[in-house]
Amino acid sequence: MRGGTSVISEADYLFFVDRALDGMTGVLLELGDELANRKPDLPGANTPYQILTHCLGVVAFWGGQVVAGREVERDRPAEFTAAGPVAELVERTAAVRARFGADVAGAEYDQPVRREPPPHWRTFPGGISQGAALQHVYEELAQHHGQLQVTRDALLGG
Repeated sequence: MRGGTSVISEADYLFFVDRALDGMTGVLLELGDELANRKPDLPGANTPYQILTHCLGVVAFWGGQVVAGREVERDRPAEFTAAGPVAELVERTAAVRARFGADVAGAEYDQPVRREPPPHWRTFPGGISQGAALQHVYEELAQHHGQLQVTRDALLGG
């Protein structure tokens, strides 16, 4: 990792990001189109398709806009109404993952973000660094991977 002291290599970081994304796409492939687009009978639940769509929005926005500095169009509310074929979402996941790998490779972990994060992140102690923004991406992927597994179990009756 460029800049400052790193405690994890880019390859190691991306290994864990990829593992979370692989786990999520695996769940959607296991469920198929019908169940991947169904909400479990839980208060405030989202469909598996919506959960992964939201995660792709997180990766694209935080990696592309906040860390890399390019304009990223994101419709966050639409992430939670999204529906469609699993195969297309898996393809989109591969494209977002490839772009994110380039964003990670260009990051300067100890430097401030290249574009401002959402307002509630602007109070981050000392200002948010690119490394902290990338850690947030992994935080979101890890928690939503677990949410997706619970959602799958609820849909399958397990």
